[in-house]
Amino acid sequence: MTTSQTSGATGPRGRLRGIWERFAASAEERDAAELLDTTEQLGLVPAAECCDRQRVTVHGSIRSVRMLPRAGSPALEAELFDGSGAVTLIWLGRRRIHGIDCGRTLTASGLVSISAGQRIMYNPRYELDPAPAS
Repeated sequence: MTTSQTSGATGPRGRLRGIWERFAASAEERDAAELLDTTEQLGLVPAAECCDRQRVTVHGSIRSVRMLPRAGSPALEAELFDGSGAVTLIWLGRRRIHGIDCGRTLTASGLVSISAGQRIMYNPRYELDPAPAS
């Protein structure tokens, strides 16, 4: 048996399996894989690999946005998902930021802190990806 026959991932069966897995995957799984591919292509750190007190740049899609008061002042919270995990972006003193909406993709940079197992980035610098044409 040759090496190409023993290695299913590179042979015809591996390619067919990959096509089938993409076809059978749910829309959420395909979106997550696409986001993770973009993160890798840009050479950024996946959210699941962010460590405490690490300065990183992450890229992903906003899954939720809410306004919560913190210490008596407003704070805008957005959950950024990149296919591997999530980072909560928090802008202190803000009630709303134009363009920070569910489904929008963006790139954010800042210092990650981990609190109660949740990755948080306070007042990150961000760049919105172009909005999809409607």
